[in-house]
Amino acid sequence: MMPQLIINADDFGQAPGICRAVAELHDAGALTSATLMAGGVAFDEAVSIAKQRPNLGVGCHIVLLDGQPMLPPGEVASLLGPDGRSFRPTLGSFVWALAAGKAREEEIEREATAQIRRLQDAGITVTHVDTHKHTHMFPSVLRPVLAAAKVCGVYRVRNSFEQPWSLQASQADALRALEVRGLRARFLSRFRRQTQQNHIFAPDGCIGVAATGRVNALMIEAWMKAMPPGVWEIACHPGYRDSILASQRTRLQASREEELHGLMAILPRIQTLRPDIELTHFGKIAVQ
Repeated sequence: MMPQLIINADDFGQAPGICRAVAELHDAGALTSATLMAGGVAFDEAVSIAKQRPNLGVGCHIVLLDGQPMLPPGEVASLLGPDGRSFRPTLGSFVWALAAGKAREEEIEREATAQIRRLQDAGITVTHVDTHKHTHMFPSVLRPVLAAAKVCGVYRVRNSFEQPWSLQASQADALRALEVRGLRARFLSRFRRQTQQNHIFAPDGCIGVAATGRVNALMIEAWMKAMPPGVWEIACHPGYRDSILASQRTRLQASREEELHGLMAILPRIQTLRPDIELTHFGKIAVQ
């Protein structure tokens, strides 16, 4: 089986500079997919870009932390931070709430459904779902996210677990690599079981999770050379650092432009590097 590669930009709609990057990369043949934030500042611009590019797969980037809910606060109270209006601000605080049983699965499902529906109501054919900060790696998030996806007729989801071959090619720092390996050892088998039981497709793994914030052209080229047979997804975060992005609380600022330039330098010539790799997106992959 030849490798199939999905190149997905996260955070579509978060800021105009990210929307611009998605459009430019897709037009250059360096991006096949993007996941759209239902509550993004540039949501309408992202929808317009997607509708003008029918070959761009568009999924829903479900946000359960560091953002605002689609539903009224009273309907998702267990997901909110101290202000009672927005989600918990950090991944650490969100994971603590999961571990303590404070984040209710039924509220995660309702909020995820509302976010997917907002894309569909805007005329987007949602190809798949993933989550901000990969929170669906945790079973108590995956269960309601898969339930929401099925309610909305979406049967594809990101597999956020990175495999050893791409970790090695990324030259991830020791601590980050240890975290990624630990999450895979603890949760991957449950992820596969839950997706299979729900008849939801997931790729064989995700490339770039450990390298988030430091992806460059040399790293992307290393991934291309090392990629084995299977279905793989590059989870990338390209963008231009405009004033809106600069005003937001995210560590991914200047790194987005370096990632954009790396993708643009390597992926349009992928057929020269690896003629056996087939570029695709989630919506083109048959669900068993």
